[in-house]
Amino acid sequence: MKRLVGLFVAFAAIVFFSGYGRAQTAVEPPVFSMTYAPQLSFNVVTEYPHDSSAFTEGLFWNDGNLYESTGLLGHSTLRKVDLKTGKVLLQHRLPDDVFGEGIAEIDGKLVQLTWQKQRAYIYDSQNFNLVGSFNYQGEGWGLTTDGKSWISSNGSDTLTWRDKSTFAPQRSVQVTWNSQPVKNLNELEWIDGKIWANVWYTNWILQIDPQSGKVLSYIDISSLIPPNVDPENVPNGIAYDSVTKQIFITGKRWPKLYAIQLK
Repeated sequence: MKRLVGLFVAFAAIVFFSGYGRAQTAVEPPVFSMTYAPQLSFNVVTEYPHDSSAFTEGLFWNDGNLYESTGLLGHSTLRKVDLKTGKVLLQHRLPDDVFGEGIAEIDGKLVQLTWQKQRAYIYDSQNFNLVGSFNYQGEGWGLTTDGKSWISSNGSDTLTWRDKSTFAPQRSVQVTWNSQPVKNLNELEWIDGKIWANVWYTNWILQIDPQSGKVLSYIDISSLIPPNVDPENVPNGIAYDSVTKQIFITGKRWPKLYAIQLK
């Protein structure tokens, strides 16, 4: 996920937040290895412009449009974006004390998580009018949907299925590779019956079995990282066009968004 200035040492880290009213928070970077995990290769189909000020926390594609959630206190937004130009077509700004997180949509109901407020905002997807909210426990990181339920991450190794009408937890799965838990699950996307997930502070996107939680494969998007990128501007953003079978990839404050296809 998130956060501004990081000190990243071995397998433990303390991230210090400044400039946005944040407390110091201890975080644990990934300690697992993807050794022997099936690695998928991909081709870059097209590069598109992306707002380099957008601290991307959520991304999805629907009906020819890209939807994006951005974070940081005082800068969090919900956006509808023109893919080809990167132009923001519609925007809703969150209150300055709210850190925007993952987004997803079911039946015209667009939901945006917040990092620490334990509240998800519900919008009309056509005009971004706020029509309600859900409460939940813990942090909010990534959000996607299988069309029947919301699926959320909270930075741990657990994914939670939630009732689409009430957001109440229905079930959860622990994500593992080689029987070891995979923590720091971040932005999520449902792609052809599997869950794809960014892993915070890595360049990996995992493909996860939604029933067992086992990692099936992964892609390494190191080749897409912008040059001289700030360590905090990590990959975070996966969207899927089921018509073209293209997967859109970007990151926090990246100047580009990539359309890729698996080989």
